[in-house]
Parts: sequence; C-alpha cells; structure tokens
Amino acid sequence: MPHTEITAELILDLLRDQHPDLADHPVRLGARGWDNQMWRLGDDLAVRLPWATQAADELLRNEHAWLPALAPHLPLPIPVPQRLTEPSERFPRPWIVTTWVPGEPADRAPATRATEAADTLAAFLTALHQPAPRGAPAGRGRGGPLADHDEKFAEQLAEATERLLIPDPDAVRAVWDDATAAPDWTGPALWLHGDLHPANVLTAAGTFCGVIDFGDLCAGDPACDIAAAWTLLPDGAADRFHEAYRPTPDAATRRRARGWAVLRALGGILIGEAGVRGLPGGKPTWGPPAQAALRRLTAASGR
Repeated sequence: MPHTEITAELILDLLRDQHPDLADHPVRLGARGWDNQMWRLGDDLAVRLPWATQAADELLRNEHAWLPALAPHLPLPIPVPQRLTEPSERFPRPWIVTTWVPGEPADRAPATRATEAADTLAAFLTALHQPAPRGAPAGRGRGGPLADHDEKFAEQLAEATERLLIPDPDAVRAVWDDATAAPDWTGPALWLHGDLHPANVLTAAGTFCGVIDFGDLCAGDPACDIAAAWTLLPDGAADRFHEAYRPTPDAATRRRARGWAVLRALGGILIGEAGVRGLPGGKPTWGPPAQAALRRLTAASGR
C-alpha cells in the first residue's frame, strides 16, 4: 500500500501540530521494523509510527491500551506508550509517543552470560504470562495451535533447503513433527509478547536489559514465548530457563515451544540471507542467531 515517507522533518511538524511541548526535542531514527518505524525523541522518549502494513494501526492502539497497565509488573523495562495521536491531514494514521528503552538488540549483541540471561528471561516471562482479561488482542496467529502454521513451516523449510542454508532438513522436520504432535495448551489464555526474536530483546553486559516491540501482544499458549529459551539464550542455557520459569513448563509445552522456535529460526535464516543478498526487507544480522538456534534445537531433539 502507498505510504507517507517518514522523515525527521515530518515528525517535528507532527509534534508542533499536536504535541508542541515535545517539539524542541532532537529527533533521530531509531529503527525500521516490519510494521512501524521508531524515532528517538530526545534521550528518554520515542515516536512510533506505522509505515509498511495496514495492520500496524491496530497494533499501535493495542500497545497504547494495554502496555501501561502491564509495565509496572514486569522486571525488565519495556516501551510504555505516553500519548496516542489520531490521524491528521499531515499523517493519515495513528501514532504514539512512548518511552525509549536503552540497550543493544540481541541480534547484534547476543546474551553471553548464560545463567544470568536464563534467569532474567524466565523472570520476565513468568511475570508477563498471567491470565489475560476478556478483550485482550487475539494476535496474528501467535499463541494459537502450532499446526495452523504447518504450511508456512513447509514453505520456509523448502526455501531454506533449496538455498543450502540448512545442513540437515530431516532433523528440522523431526523437531517440527514432534512439536505439532504434542497436546495443545488447555490452560487459560495468558498474556504473550508474541514476537520474541533477537531484534526485539535488548542486552547490556552479556544479559538482557529490556524487551521492545509489543505489536504482537496477544493472549494464548505460553509456548510461543517460551520458544525464546532456544532463540535467545547461549548454548546449554535452555534447561536453566525451564528450571527458573514458573510454573515449570510441562513436557508438552516444551515440545510446542521447540516448534515455535524452529519456525522463528527458519524465518530468521531466510531474512538474514535476504539481507546478505541486499534484498528489500533483508536483515543480515538475523541469520547468525537463527542458525545458532536451529543448531541447538536439532542437537536437543527428543529431549
């Protein structure tokens, strides 16, 4: 769909129009995501604007509606929306002003202190994974039955295999088949981040220091987030995470989590390869952590 080019000048104009008390803050690009762009606003704030997908509008409204109540209960900083701005002639979509969370994305600076990182991630997800109220966002297929993603898995595995990016496709398929054969989640729908890939988790001094981009905030099966034990932690740290997370995940949840992790790793490998080739939407830093995750998952298959 056509979209307005987002520049620092546009953001300053929008602030002058609707939030003049913030218009004297310096503006600089923070990051371009799939749905939104994040621009730094001074040292402590950011402007988050939709740019590439129609879905981004609703995702921003969800963040503004739910994150301020969740943030105080979480042990890591998250971006807390401060203001929601409605569409205008200058920019025909909603956008938000949010707090800025400092740190380096884990696709660029992976966690290296295994024990601390596992305990920090477990504490964060234990705090987040509480029963969600009626009206919580349904999400975009995150947190539902893993088997709903069979077609996507098959397509991604075939493409990665064809590009010679996967050394043992059969081992990857075995992890997926085991995960989709596991019993479904029967507990209450829990709050989920829904998109815990390395670029959405921040690190400092070898461990996690913040979690960002809650556009896929939704309610469902916690296995979707527990997959982060495989995609974010150093080798050998998943067991420590499972011991620290509460309640201790049962065998079926751990199996489903490995399936979600495989799906996320395949996506990261393909996005990383596209970045290496200079293709639109490619991000070369996504490849190495995704390859490492897939290696961990296939090595641990059957545990």
